[in-house]
Amino acid sequence: MTSRRIFMACGAAALLPACATLTSTAPAATAGPEPRERWQRVLTDFVDDQGRVDFDRLASQRADLDAYVAWVNHNGPDNRPALFASPADVLAYHLNAYNALAMHAILDDGIPATLAGLTKVRFFYFKRVQVAGRSISLYAYENDVIRALKEPRVHFALNCMSVACPRLPREPFDGRRLDAQLDREARFFFNEPRNLRVDDTARTLQVSEILSFYTADFLAAAPTLAAYINRYRSASVPADYAVQFIAYDWTVNRQPRGGG
Repeated sequence: MTSRRIFMACGAAALLPACATLTSTAPAATAGPEPRERWQRVLTDFVDDQGRVDFDRLASQRADLDAYVAWVNHNGPDNRPALFASPADVLAYHLNAYNALAMHAILDDGIPATLAGLTKVRFFYFKRVQVAGRSISLYAYENDVIRALKEPRVHFALNCMSVACPRLPREPFDGRRLDAQLDREARFFFNEPRNLRVDDTARTLQVSEILSFYTADFLAAAPTLAAYINRYRSASVPADYAVQFIAYDWTVNRQPRGGG
C-alpha cells in the first residue's frame, strides 16, 4: 500500500512522469506453464503462511516470477480484452500484477531493508513498471487504475511487500471466485491484532493506517469506518469509540534468514 503522504513529499510534478505511457508493438508469446500457474508457483514456493517472502532464495530462483512479470508487461485488459471476460477478471489481473510487480521491484532494488524515507519516494513514484505495454509507477497504478475500479477491498489484497501491508495470500486472485477471496482477506485483516486493537478503558479503536490513507474509499461503502470494519469482524467494534491509526511499518516483509 502506498500513502497519500508520499504525494505530499514529492509534489505534483512527480506524478506527471508516473502517468506516461509506452505502447508495446506486440504481446509477448507465453511458453511453458500458463502465466497464472507461474505466479501460483511463486506464491507457493516463496511465501509463508504469514505472507512473508523468502527474497533471498527467490533472488536465485526467479524464473517463474520473471516469466509472469514479462507476461504482465505485454498482456492486460486494455490491449488483450478477450483474455478478461468479466470485471472480476480485470480486477483479479490488476491485483496479481501489482503484487508480482512490487515483489519483482524489491528484487531489482537489491532487497532493501525498508521502503521508508527517500526509498519510498523512489520505489513508488519514480521507478517504472510495465503493464500491458504501459510504463507506469506503482503509485499511479494503484491510485489511477486499481482504485478507479471502486472496490475498497483491494486495500486488503494489494501488497507492496512491507510489514504493514495486508497478508500476501499464497494463491493468485481469480476472477471466478474473487468476491469470496476479497471477503476472506478483509475478514483476516480486521481480525488480526496487528491491524485492529480495541481499548475499552480508553474507549479507542486503533486500526491500521491503511484506513487513514484510503478513508474516502471506505466511507463510499459505509457511513463510518467502524461500520465498514464491522462487516468483517467476528466481534463488532463499538461505533462511538475514537479512531486512532497505527503507524505504518515500511520494513520489507522478508522471511528471517534460516526460517522461523
